[in-house]
Amino acid sequence: MNLNEIIRYLQNYSGKAIKIMEVCGTHTSSIFKNGIRTLISPNIKLVSGPGCPVCVTPPSVIDALIEYAKEAEVLSFGDMFRVPGSHLSLADAKARGAKVRLMYSPFEVIALAKEYPEIRFVVAAVGFETTAPVYAALIQSLIVENIQNVTLCTALKTMPEVLDYICVSEEIDAFLCPGHVSAIIGSAAYEPLCKKYKKPFVIAGFEAEHILTAVYEIVRQIEIVRHEVKNLYPSVVTEGGQTKALELLDRYFVKINSFWRGIGEIKNSGYALKSEYARFSADSLIDESPANESLPDGCRCADVMLGRNSPDECALFGTVCTPQNPVGACMVSSEGACGIWKRGS
Repeated sequence: MNLNEIIRYLQNYSGKAIKIMEVCGTHTSSIFKNGIRTLISPNIKLVSGPGCPVCVTPPSVIDALIEYAKEAEVLSFGDMFRVPGSHLSLADAKARGAKVRLMYSPFEVIALAKEYPEIRFVVAAVGFETTAPVYAALIQSLIVENIQNVTLCTALKTMPEVLDYICVSEEIDAFLCPGHVSAIIGSAAYEPLCKKYKKPFVIAGFEAEHILTAVYEIVRQIEIVRHEVKNLYPSVVTEGGQTKALELLDRYFVKINSFWRGIGEIKNSGYALKSEYARFSADSLIDESPANESLPDGCRCADVMLGRNSPDECALFGTVCTPQNPVGACMVSSEGACGIWKRGS
């Protein structure tokens, strides 16, 4: 079928209601940008998922980075700056004199560490499987160059485990899988979930035609009572993923239980440095006790990331919580569903 035929099919779909989670924030952005919800039947509902790394980073990580910034110099990507911690964001702390530096690449810390050996640098290592190999490569470079004054504060998450959690806890019929993460982990990573929960898992690129084709594939699978992993992004995603990146991850990191902002602890859903590389870890100040992980009153970021509600169903959306003054992390990042909805409204 060509694209026009696919659109007509999706517009005229009158079967049972289908709830599809687009896990990745880049997919959410493209869906908004291209008006995809207006091109499909009301019986097909697209909901956002927990695919924004900034959005799922718990307040305790922000709090730890702020503590480190009192003595060391913290390097972070810009979208982490305004994510709320328990009391302050990194931007708030920087305005009060904390040592926080914007980075464009984690490897910037190598030149800084060599130039200022008397300063301790802490890198905010946040992300999914897409960026985790970069931090593994950074550790490798620190070892090779014998750099002693750099540590990583890690909040690295893994995608299959959170999708497993969602399959158990939420009523989602199918998944539009994240293209960037899938490029690293490969399409085969979704096969156990597909077989276990009997739901379609479809990998797609980020253009409108890619997403519409993926939605069509999902709807057709559900109509004929099938459940398959389908890779519609073969130019980027292979079955086995990027072997070298995965080997690098396995060399330096180990899987651990990890806390997801507003969601809670998910088994084996994060990465920590292996014990033999503990000298590079700055995770000791992260306190993931329940008191440190609660969201602000009225914030529904967790409900948005689990596909229970759309952003505009939160009472704070666009009034108390805005991109300029975010209450929840989902309003901060360019990949956060609330920020995407607000900018697109």
